[in-house]
Amino acid sequence: MATGLEVAVRRSSYSPEPDCAIAQSLGVIGDGWELLIVRDLARGLDRFDLLAESLRISRKVLTERLNSLLDSGLVEREAYQERPVRYAYKLTARGRGLLPVLVALQDWGDRWLLGDGELTGTNTSDEAPAHRVHELVGHRIPEDLLLPTGAHAVLRDVVDVGAQATVVFGYPATGRPSKLPEGWNEIAGTAGCTLENKLFAERAADFGSAGIAVHGVSTQRPDEQRAFAELENIPHLLLSDTELELAAALRLPTFRVGGYERLKRFVLVVGGDRVIKAVKYPVTDIPEAVGWAFRVGQL
Repeated sequence: MATGLEVAVRRSSYSPEPDCAIAQSLGVIGDGWELLIVRDLARGLDRFDLLAESLRISRKVLTERLNSLLDSGLVEREAYQERPVRYAYKLTARGRGLLPVLVALQDWGDRWLLGDGELTGTNTSDEAPAHRVHELVGHRIPEDLLLPTGAHAVLRDVVDVGAQATVVFGYPATGRPSKLPEGWNEIAGTAGCTLENKLFAERAADFGSAGIAVHGVSTQRPDEQRAFAELENIPHLLLSDTELELAAALRLPTFRVGGYERLKRFVLVVGGDRVIKAVKYPVTDIPEAVGWAFRVGQL
């Protein structure tokens, strides 16, 4: 396998700068198609034909870019069929390390290219991030998407496949036990995270009797989430997307404040088959959204 520097020298038109990590990184992943392949692999599109259909590029170009990613150690492949041999492509740990870069790039594009540059924790229903979230209906959440939870950061599935449905609600951050960044409440869409968790908690018996699992998710650390759950008596599972794997897999809208990417508030209803059945975004009325999640989860 070629080293990052060897790939950079072979493929990049940038001046070799051995001490500049930006120049070296661009030498490895400076091609736009390769970034989009990483994006789609994170979404669970792991077969050649699925990638070709999503990206709408020639098979020749796709083959070249996949080979480059393999050479760079960002992607690995494993055979899932013989005669003829066909491969599934997976991101390596090195490749998954690019997911926060992709999410940050998406956030920048949502704000400065598709938006008006305003820092906001939500969107209107006619903006591009809202369209992207609503297109998740029918999308299957990858089986290997596991997120940490609790004091020991135990990995748990985003979907409870034993339940009739799983409600996955994302929120920016709670103010307990960690202090929120200065000016937090002045950003549209940030207020209400504790309320949302408490409203889901109050209806825990209703959701449970209907066979509906409830999973909350934010980019806060697992220990912060556990402390919050203990302080507020939260019974449902809280998952930590600190590595932005869920955000990347579903291309969820985020915003950056206080040095971290934060999830904008959304609600997904996912079937036991891992397929997203319904979405709610933007969430402007939190009590109504909790009621909506219960009604839709019963269907």
